[in-house]
Amino acid sequence: MHYIFKAIEIIAGALRGAVAGEKEAGEAMALGQYVAGMGFSNVGLGLVHGMAHPLGAFYNTPHGVANAILLPHVMRFNAGSTNEKFRDIARAMGVKVEGLSLEEARNAAVEAVFTLNRDVGIPLYLRDVGVRKEDIPALAQAAFDDVCTGGNPREASLADIVELYHIAW
Repeated sequence: MHYIFKAIEIIAGALRGAVAGEKEAGEAMALGQYVAGMGFSNVGLGLVHGMAHPLGAFYNTPHGVANAILLPHVMRFNAGSTNEKFRDIARAMGVKVEGLSLEEARNAAVEAVFTLNRDVGIPLYLRDVGVRKEDIPALAQAAFDDVCTGGNPREASLADIVELYHIAW
């Protein structure tokens, strides 16, 4: 797990600069993605990736953009199954978490992701990348069947995935 939090720290600290064209930030992003790869190769992926894959297949949405749009919504869904991990995520993203309750720390982590998305120009909703509401049932079925979905910390039913797509839409 250590790799995951280090990757979050590197990426959260560098992404804004990388988007602005700063060379050092771009180099840090390369390191961050490498460290992230070491982390998820040990623990697997989850529902965010499972839901992002169909967006690429149906709409040619870039995988990173799809993941970024979905991440805060799936984080909220998973929050109750994460113990202190979201506190660690918030801390890695530069949030002062000392004195926060578990629920406040979880919310702070989700809000830090929303803020980062906004700061770097990620569309906030699926409709902003052309997702059609009538496609949600097919997207949800594809996500439910995706190999990554089984690695989620909280079990997700097909109905849960449909609801998450609607929330993110």
